[in-house]
Amino acid sequence: MLTRKQKELLLLIRDRLESEGVPPSFDEMKMALGLRSKSGIHRLITGLEERGFIKRMPHRARALEILRMPEGTAAREAAKSVASKSRLPAGVVMPDMPAIAAANSISLPLYGRIAAGTPIEALRDPSANLDVPAGLLASGRGLSAAAEHYALEVAGDSMIEAGIMDGDKIIIRTCAAAENGAIVVALVDDTEATLKYLEKRGDQVALIPANRNYQIRLLPAQQVKIQGRLVGLLRNY
Repeated sequence: MLTRKQKELLLLIRDRLESEGVPPSFDEMKMALGLRSKSGIHRLITGLEERGFIKRMPHRARALEILRMPEGTAAREAAKSVASKSRLPAGVVMPDMPAIAAANSISLPLYGRIAAGTPIEALRDPSANLDVPAGLLASGRGLSAAAEHYALEVAGDSMIEAGIMDGDKIIIRTCAAAENGAIVVALVDDTEATLKYLEKRGDQVALIPANRNYQIRLLPAQQVKIQGRLVGLLRNY
């Protein structure tokens, strides 16, 4: 059983994650709940975490994942949605949205295994999906940003010094260009895909591993197409 303040905070975090992709700051939480200090927010968050409603994600500032909502919340939200749609003007159709797998979770297409060692051809399996926290999406627009993202499974160990291990699931935001130092999915000669750091060197592109046992690949720029950049990572322990 949640206290009223715990429930208010949980709903605030949920709504902000869905609308902006990141949770509110502690100052915003404090103001929204009418508390005098951040220590009260810390206690509420700890209580929600101990009861299994949220999870703090390590090594990421302001990173909270909602694991579940109070019983009855989904039913109330569905009722509100139906009521809202029933008031739409005649002829207006609600757009299709990416599937929501759970509270604050979005289903992304899982395209297959991406080599983080020897390049392999990217696999695309439209029937496979991965449920990810909405906060991992880069653009901060929650559900509306899902179409710009896809997931891949890492194969190999060439990015281990960047904390990317064999078997990790990575979230990629689709783009055709990226800045130096970004970790990107690079397509080489339209056949091989690999995950590497990007560095532009004049009319050449360097694909740089994060493992001293692997060599840098230096290629003509026209042979390399950027397929997206890394924005998130999921790992099962």
